Amino acid sequence: MIEIHTQEKFPNLPETDILVETARQVLAITNTPAESGISLRLTTDEEMQELNHQHLGTNDPTDVLSFPIPFNDPETGAPYLGDILISVPTAARQAEIAGHSLEDEIRLLIVHGILHLLGHDHSTPEEKVVMWEIQDMLLQKLGISARPTEL
Repeated sequence: MIEIHTQEKFPNLPETDILVETARQVLAITNTPAESGISLRLTTDEEMQELNHQHLGTNDPTDVLSFPIPFNDPETGAPYLGDILISVPTAARQAEIAGHSLEDEIRLLIVHGILHLLGHDHSTPEEKVVMWEIQDMLLQKLGISARPTEL
């Protein structure tokens, strides 16, 4: 099950159904069980800065954080992959700079976040090449025009 939580009322957010479908399609393309659980939280720069500082030691906001929490639901046996947090204000700035929609930016960040939940990383140049290749393939298959932007 894919759950979406929004911290506050953000303007111009894409429909929840679009975000859930993006996550479902990523799971399908990556051969991850369809019943896998993911929690997606759309939040503020302030919360992201606090979490980024607390977990990664960086005292700045960021666009997306992923927290893998792999376990199986004891009642259903369905796997739970973890939590993804996306800063809507940062996503909006990145979308504007890159010249694409907020919807495409948030969908890109969902793809990126799920790849982290599936064990991909980009902390070394070699890992980044692999992760970006997979990410680009997913974005292409999903028809998402956005590409990673670093502020």
